[in-house]
Amino acid sequence: MARSARPLLGLLVVGLGTLPAPLDTSVNIAFPAITRAFGLPLADIRWVVIAYVLTYACLMLAFGRLGDLVGHRRIFRLGLLVGALGFAACAAAPTYALLLAGRVMQGVGVSLILSCGPALATSLFPEHERARALAFYAAVTAVGAALGPLAGGIAVEAWGWPAIFWLRVPLVLLALALSWRLPAPPATGSMRGFDAPGALLLVVCMSAALLATAGLPEPLDRLLAPALGPVALAGLALFVLRQMRHPQPLIRLSIFRQPGFALINGLSVAVNLAAFAVLLLVPYFLVRMAGLDAAAGGALLAVGAVGTVIGSWVAGRLAGRGRVGLLAAAGAALAAAGLGAVSAWTPHTPLALLGLSLLAQGLGVGLFQVAYADLVVAALPAAERGVAGSLTILTRTLGVVLGASGLSAAHALAEAAAAAAGAPPAEAFLTGFQCTFRIAALGLGLSLALGLANRAVWRMRA
Repeated sequence: MARSARPLLGLLVVGLGTLPAPLDTSVNIAFPAITRAFGLPLADIRWVVIAYVLTYACLMLAFGRLGDLVGHRRIFRLGLLVGALGFAACAAAPTYALLLAGRVMQGVGVSLILSCGPALATSLFPEHERARALAFYAAVTAVGAALGPLAGGIAVEAWGWPAIFWLRVPLVLLALALSWRLPAPPATGSMRGFDAPGALLLVVCMSAALLATAGLPEPLDRLLAPALGPVALAGLALFVLRQMRHPQPLIRLSIFRQPGFALINGLSVAVNLAAFAVLLLVPYFLVRMAGLDAAAGGALLAVGAVGTVIGSWVAGRLAGRGRVGLLAAAGAALAAAGLGAVSAWTPHTPLALLGLSLLAQGLGVGLFQVAYADLVVAALPAAERGVAGSLTILTRTLGVVLGASGLSAAHALAEAAAAAAGAPPAEAFLTGFQCTFRIAALGLGLSLALGLANRAVWRMRA
């Protein structure tokens, strides 16, 4: 691939264009303000998340393949433009329906950006420095996710909920203005080679599966929910058949027959599913149990993101020196240990131990994500870097979606059981909290054990 004369500057442009995606954690802090502004029932606010995540998850792999065919820079720049329009549409939305439409547009833009971001980052450096480029990309994601709630809280207090969208418009426009610094390698194909029917089948399959997981509003849930599972399975079967027969598939399914490849992707889903417990429940613990205010709680929660940045940096340094599969396994083990430590929290746990638990979990996630991304990128040809990057983000998204539904249900069940047994509200919450983190740690540990049982996983090299 062609290289930029200033690779570090190019990497900063990719990071700047990517940053608005993880900054979407700022939206969560604006939920109460959005609910008040549109007079919504509390249950309806989840569609602000679902409309966005559903859109970018369904389109990610197709856009990655499109980037491989027509050029990653072209798709990335298109994503910056669509993303800017989506952020502006959300901020200016006069009704809730238009806000959701803006979130869909934002999801399209973010999917275009993220599908080609890793490919652009790695194209800036020689192959032996690929892991360092991926480490930078993972660090940008961690920093953005950590800054989102803090920046969002300040913006909402100062200017209202539209500010969480308006403030990201200049970021994407600046990245767009600087994007000419990015390399423009020759396209390896054309739109004629793009499998549009396969992309449509993938959208149908993933939409049905994610909606079945998230649940539809009544009465649609009662009417359509029974059909979502069969539609998802039928769409998956047709997609697999299509990919096996198409001369230029969205993704070559034969890659999953490589030793350890399917298992390492499954482990990525498990790592991100378990990690979502931190974002889901730790903020409530810090306020209800530890007695911290929102600012102090946010600062302590950010320790985990700092750990992810450090873990990403360490993985970037170590990835080229040995078995990257072993590095990924070490990261997953450390993440599981951190979650296990969180499961032992009580209202009397010192703040230092709370921080160390989150730091360990974050370090593990950072180590795993970079090692995993390096393995996936190495497994696919250079001409399929868009697909490789999209696959890493897709498994992460699937983990988050499954974690949001599964871990929420686990906590609710454990809390309800404790309350039914006569526990006061605070004690019932703590019981549900500890139980959920035990489940997350144990589930990740079992997934890791399954992966390590196959020697091909920890022997994988990039």
